[in-house]
Amino acid sequence: MYKELNTLQPKDTFRLWLTAEVHPNFTPILLQSSLKITYESPPGLKKNLMRTYDSWTPEQISKKDNIYRAHALFSFAWFHAACQERRNYIPQGWTKFYEFSLSDLRAGYNIIDRLFNSTKDVQWEYVHGLFENAIYGGRIDNYFDLRVLQSYLKQFFNSSVIDVLNQRNKKNFFPYSISLPKSCSILDYRAVIEKLPEDDKPSFFGLPANISRSSQRMISSQVISQLRILGRSVTAGCKFDREIWSNELSPVLNLWKKLNQNSNLIHQKVSPPNDRQGSPILSFILLEQYNAIRLVQSVHQSLAALSKVIRGTTLLSSEVQKLASALLNQKCPLIWQNKWEGPEDPLQYLRGLVARALAIQNWVDKAEKQILLSDTLDLSELFHPDTFLNALRQETARAMGHSVDSLKFVASWKGRLQEAKLQIKINGLLLEGCSFDGNRLSENQHDSPSVSSVLPCFMGWIPQGAYGPYSPDECISLPVYTSAERDRVVTNIDVPCGGNQDQWIQCGAALFLKNQ
Repeated sequence: MYKELNTLQPKDTFRLWLTAEVHPNFTPILLQSSLKITYESPPGLKKNLMRTYDSWTPEQISKKDNIYRAHALFSFAWFHAACQERRNYIPQGWTKFYEFSLSDLRAGYNIIDRLFNSTKDVQWEYVHGLFENAIYGGRIDNYFDLRVLQSYLKQFFNSSVIDVLNQRNKKNFFPYSISLPKSCSILDYRAVIEKLPEDDKPSFFGLPANISRSSQRMISSQVISQLRILGRSVTAGCKFDREIWSNELSPVLNLWKKLNQNSNLIHQKVSPPNDRQGSPILSFILLEQYNAIRLVQSVHQSLAALSKVIRGTTLLSSEVQKLASALLNQKCPLIWQNKWEGPEDPLQYLRGLVARALAIQNWVDKAEKQILLSDTLDLSELFHPDTFLNALRQETARAMGHSVDSLKFVASWKGRLQEAKLQIKINGLLLEGCSFDGNRLSENQHDSPSVSSVLPCFMGWIPQGAYGPYSPDECISLPVYTSAERDRVVTNIDVPCGGNQDQWIQCGAALFLKNQ
């Protein structure tokens, strides 16, 4: 075809539109010489399954006339679709977008095909290992996303898949009531797919009924951020224009001035903390205070330099140019983020910075009076809450005469921890993906709020062999993130769920600190 096209002598206005699907025999030379346009596949579990079965031939499904194999392929197609369509719920479904693609589908098909080559018992652990470590799991770099994948693998690839014909042990392993055909005809499986609803229900993926609220909230925030950037002048960050800079950057400068009206942070003098042999918690808090004040004063100096350039009292430097370019594009300057990895929005960053810098002053006063651990604390007031928990771990190890590695972190809603030498009472945690009344997790209904407050709890470090407040069988380990965007994990805590851990893993339940 490519040679024939080259022999033609078309007019200058001639255009050839060629539509094609993925095919191994499509000549790459023609593809490279063409302008390529791709379209986004229609979303939805049903459409995804139809695309999979359109890519498979009848011979691929009916091979060896093995019904068990055909059922396993349908289970794999559903698994592949669930992994892809779950990406519509970020960061609740997956914490980020993973490129599960057609190559994964082909590799997975080959695994299932080889699985039924022998007459021996099907080794589902073989599928779990390859899918988790080599194919789908090879793209995942987040531990909690990997837990979701592992839960899916156990759900869709087990003995129930090839035991559906035995009515005594029949188990519906799909989130939707489906009766698989007792045949190897591809048409029968397409008929099953056609009966699926057009709109996906969150239960198809194990997600809570009100997940759409959280998803819409995240999408709307992204759209608003993009609209703000588009609303700015294209040349605003490329060259200096006093009028544009003054109009566009005045909200940032005015906010910073307002935040520091009733505080002396920008003028406060603080000495670097000395290396001391005392409390690790006090050493951490003094260091946190020192770094907070230094960061506030550094931000003030950079914004003051920007203000002088806008007023025309000083010359433009490369540092000010970079600062203004980032702020004009609604991005937090890199020089700020290197000192504290806070919100991406510069206004939120400044609010969070001053709020934490003021709050840490109270932490210092309470720590010096040795009343900090007896008070109810809010970890969102710290710049580095994970480091504070490690300091608590070190101090607990000293008090108990144990090594740091021999301690484990636990939380309790039943009251104080009897096994903990030191403990703290934490408030301000928020929960998404389910509800918690202090006794056990419960599913969110469609009209439930997407985010709910968590009752205060006691946290501390206890020896590894000690019995915690809850048995492992009734708990699920939930991550505690620094924000609802689920970008950084502070710690993991065990929350009573009453069993069925896979349910809470798939629903994307997570805790996070409230915003300052």
